[in-house]
Amino acid sequence: MASVDLRLLRYFLAVAEESHLTKAAARLGIRQPPLSQQIRVLEKELGVTLFHRLPRGMELTESGRALLDDARNIIGLVDQAVDGVRRVSQGEAGRLIVGFTGSAAFHPFVPSVIRRFRESAPNVRLVLEESSTGELREAVSEGRVDVAFIRGAPSAGLGVIQETVLEETMLAAFPADHPAVKGRTRKRIALSELAEESLILYRRHSGPGLYDAIISACSAAGFSPRIAQEAPRMLSTLSLVAAGLGVSLVPASLRRVNIEGVVYVSVTDPVELRAPLNLIWRDAPLSGATRKLIEEVRRHRESQPEQTQA
Repeated sequence: MASVDLRLLRYFLAVAEESHLTKAAARLGIRQPPLSQQIRVLEKELGVTLFHRLPRGMELTESGRALLDDARNIIGLVDQAVDGVRRVSQGEAGRLIVGFTGSAAFHPFVPSVIRRFRESAPNVRLVLEESSTGELREAVSEGRVDVAFIRGAPSAGLGVIQETVLEETMLAAFPADHPAVKGRTRKRIALSELAEESLILYRRHSGPGLYDAIISACSAAGFSPRIAQEAPRMLSTLSLVAAGLGVSLVPASLRRVNIEGVVYVSVTDPVELRAPLNLIWRDAPLSGATRKLIEEVRRHRESQPEQTQA
C-alpha cells in the first residue's frame, strides 16, 4: 500500500461512492475512459478486483469493501495534514512567541494588537515573554522569540529587522513629597531643571535606546545627569522614585501604572525627548503567524495616526 498513488485512492473513493463510472468521472472533472483505466491500474497494483462491472454501474467486491474504510481514513488524514500545513503557512495555526519589555506592555497599542491578533487567528498558540530590550534582541536574533516590542534600536550585526511602531513623549516622575511638586499641581518642567536632581534610570544594558536618548537630551539641555541608581526594570525605577531616592524619566504610557507616591510632570524641553516603541523580528524567512502579526501591527498603526502620545 505504501507505493499506491494517493490519486488512485481518490479515484477509487469517487467510483465507490457514486457506484457509477460516468458519475464519478463528472465528480472528479475527468473523462470516463481515463478513470476506468486508472481503476484498472489500481487493481493491478493491489493484485485484486475492486469492482464488479455491472451493466448499469459498479459494485464493490469483498476486497473493495475492505479497502473502502481504510482509503477514506488515509485520504482524510492526508487532507487534514495538507490543510494544517496551509493554515500554519497562512498564519491561522501554529505557535507564535511574542516578546515585550515591561514598559512596552503598558502602552495600549500593544495589548490592543495582541487582542486583535487573537481574534483573527484563534488557533495560533500565542506565547508571551516579558524581558529586557537587550535580552529580547538576542532572543529574536537566535530564533527563540519570533517577534518583540522593544524600546530603542537593536544592535548592528544581530540579523534583526526593526520597524518603529510609534513614539511617545516622556515624563519626569517625582516623589510625591518632592519640593518641585509638593502641594502644587505643576504639569510641566524644563529638562534643564533636573540638572541637580539625582536621576534613576533604566539600566543601560537592559534598555540602551532609552538610556542613551536621555543622556543625549540632558547634554543638549546643557548638563550631565547625576545618575544615582540604575534599575533592572522600568517599573523598578518608579518604585525607587516612590521611595524618595530620586527622579526618573519614563515613557508617558507608564502614567497608567498609578504607583502611590509618584507624581508625573511633562518635560517641555527639549522637544526631541521621545520614547520609541519598536517592533523587531529576525532577518530570515518568517512563519505565517509572524507575518500575520506584523501585518496586524501595521494595520493598527495606520488606523490610529496620532500615536505620539500615550
